[in-house]
Amino acid sequence: MSTSRIRKEVDEALLAFVDRQRPTLLAISDDLTPLLSALDVLLAGGKRLRPAFCYWGWRAAGGADCAAIVQAAASLELLQASALIHDDVMDSSDTRRGQPSVHRRFEALHGAQSWPGDAEAFGSGAAILLGDLCLAWSSEMFETCGLGGDRRRHARDVYDMMRTEVMCGQYLDMLESTRGEATADTALRVVEYKSAKYTIERPLHLGAALAGARPDVTGALTAYGLPLGIAFQLRDDVLGVFGDPGETGKPAGDDLREGKRTVLIALTLERASSAQADAIQRRLGDPDLDRPGVDELRTIITETGGLAACEAMIDQYLTDAEKALTSAPVTPEAHQALSELAVAATTRSM
Repeated sequence: MSTSRIRKEVDEALLAFVDRQRPTLLAISDDLTPLLSALDVLLAGGKRLRPAFCYWGWRAAGGADCAAIVQAAASLELLQASALIHDDVMDSSDTRRGQPSVHRRFEALHGAQSWPGDAEAFGSGAAILLGDLCLAWSSEMFETCGLGGDRRRHARDVYDMMRTEVMCGQYLDMLESTRGEATADTALRVVEYKSAKYTIERPLHLGAALAGARPDVTGALTAYGLPLGIAFQLRDDVLGVFGDPGETGKPAGDDLREGKRTVLIALTLERASSAQADAIQRRLGDPDLDRPGVDELRTIITETGGLAACEAMIDQYLTDAEKALTSAPVTPEAHQALSELAVAATTRSM
């Protein structure tokens, strides 16, 4: 199955699942319509990487193409929706996927209705609840995917670990930003648990577990998936500073305003002069950082060699992933698809 076809079938599975839930919510109250509308907008975007890796983990382990694996893989998009909604609340992000973030959407609803009380608190509370609902629905969609009970129960261990790891990684990310002292090593720890495992390695493991994969297949998927997941997040960090808003769906330099202590920033600080480090410490995390301020930080990141060092790391991790895939005991079709996904995950345009 092609990547575009997987995305189409995942989209259809998500739409069908949410449509099945819709009458239940509206039977409770029509006031829940804005929750469904906000979720519809959020689910309309996204690259569907996690479902794609889950599907190809299944195929790599010898699983046959079927609707049930697409349903199981699509459940990861509801987990991702939960993570994004909560992440945007914690980061006070205004946009997501080129649209107002969920908490800003509900904040605007509060203002439009002229309700009493704090609009920002209402927006945050509504977003947290919708994120919780998506988390619950991700489990429901997975458990009702139609795959056999024994394999599904075994794979549920992977699903549970995946959710635990991403929440721990999110906490570590918040902690590093608060401390303001992240090194490249501590930033890489965040990358591993918040993104690399969550985006690529565990989805591969989930699909493989559902197919009853042998240990050598699971090990090969780790050797490929973990370095690729790190490369993916490092590329995302670069895009968070230098990316085109039309590609990223967020304002230029938004990661700088949010004060994210990424590997890119750590590598820059390691190479910066005292004056350059002072400028970074002063401007990083300023919510009012304007375009000249963004340009100043971009210049420092480039001139210190921080950007070049990060690009070199991306290249090395991608090479490690490709080398591991070369000898992986997976089906030829899966080998080709995973090779293409590696390129797609790490060569996004700036």
